[in-house]
Amino acid sequence: MDATATLLYAGLLLASLLYLAAVLRRRNGNLPPGPTGLPLVGSLPSLDPQLHAYFARLAGRYGPIFSIRLGSKLGVVVTSPSLAREVLRDQDLLFSSRDVPDAARSISYGGGQNIVWNPVGPTWRLLRRVCVREMLGPAGLDNVRALRDREFRATLRHLHAQAAAGAPVDVGAQMFLTTMNVITGTLWGGNIGDEAQRAAVGKEFRHLVAEITEMLGAPNVSDFFPALARFDLQGIRRKSDVLKERFNQMFARIIEQRVKAEQAGGEPPAQDFLEYMLRLEKEGGDGKAAFTMTNVKALLMDMVVGGTETTSNTVEWAMAELMRRPPLLAKVRKELDAVVGRDAVVEESHLPRLQYLNAVVKETLRLHPALPLMVPHCPDADATVAGYRVPAGSRVFVNVWAIMRDPEAFDWELPAGARLDLEEKFAIVMKKATPLVARADAEAVQA
Repeated sequence: MDATATLLYAGLLLASLLYLAAVLRRRNGNLPPGPTGLPLVGSLPSLDPQLHAYFARLAGRYGPIFSIRLGSKLGVVVTSPSLAREVLRDQDLLFSSRDVPDAARSISYGGGQNIVWNPVGPTWRLLRRVCVREMLGPAGLDNVRALRDREFRATLRHLHAQAAAGAPVDVGAQMFLTTMNVITGTLWGGNIGDEAQRAAVGKEFRHLVAEITEMLGAPNVSDFFPALARFDLQGIRRKSDVLKERFNQMFARIIEQRVKAEQAGGEPPAQDFLEYMLRLEKEGGDGKAAFTMTNVKALLMDMVVGGTETTSNTVEWAMAELMRRPPLLAKVRKELDAVVGRDAVVEESHLPRLQYLNAVVKETLRLHPALPLMVPHCPDADATVAGYRVPAGSRVFVNVWAIMRDPEAFDWELPAGARLDLEEKFAIVMKKATPLVARADAEAVQA
């Protein structure tokens, strides 16, 4: 009993010393102001699930830059346009690295094989060049214009059928499937079977992407206390390994089918993103950095996970905001009638003239940014921001959600009597807490 009491007192003394050391480091290290927190755990017990809103409230108390102790990790939160510019533009190289979450380390094939978590260097530059030039460049986008038109018209036919039947539409789910079909078609074309098979692959991807984004946004003890990561106390690493393997199996099937088709001959090789990456993999890279089959799968993962929920969530938010503001919805319809015509279908060539619709999209992104805290940055060495020291290895959040709602820059208010539920659900990607389900006007939807 005496030995147990001695150990208990020793533990309490150690915790108190660590707490005192943290306080002294804050005072003597010129860190940004912020909540002191509790010994060992810091501010973890007081975290709000809506992390972006919680950080915004703290910024109102401590200023546009503050520090917060999250377990053994130090977080620094930036909440003003000028400081965001200083971090993301003026000192971009210093802040270009990422503090890779434990779950992301597994999902991204080790954290150094994809473009999101890879530190700036020869490999990152090669991966970026592959994405920007071959997939997102003008030539790459023009190559899949017919694919985008096909999927858009298929969505219109579905909406028309639902409207004719008086059936509601889950806007987010439908936009996700449309976006998924466009992205997967851009990545590896239509050579993975018939329409039913493509629909099955899209449905499977949707469930996996939803699980991954929720898992990446969930608090993880392994991230707050890296020394405990090997124990995987919450089982998040095991779950992420399972999800990665499911993705890996799908990617392997698609790649194997492509390789077999090329070996069989008969048809010219496909000219899509996957084909380019497979050629680069055979060449071994660009001479400055290697490019392996793991890089191929990691980039496919980046595009599928990073491009689907962000796009579909934005469309869902835009529809929700317009439905709660009928006069604005009427303005959008009036512009569409004037530019496109009631009996025609929107083409990409119409977009530059749809100025009001473009403003609606921008306002939606202001109110509901897809990544409210962006992907956290991590300085490679000690940095100085607004006169404060930002230690190397700290996790730096840029609260885009709060910056975009800064009352100093925007004068806005919610109208009285709003009927739609616009509660947000925080994860690494922000989505609506309640899916938008609505009925379309059959006369307004043209197949």
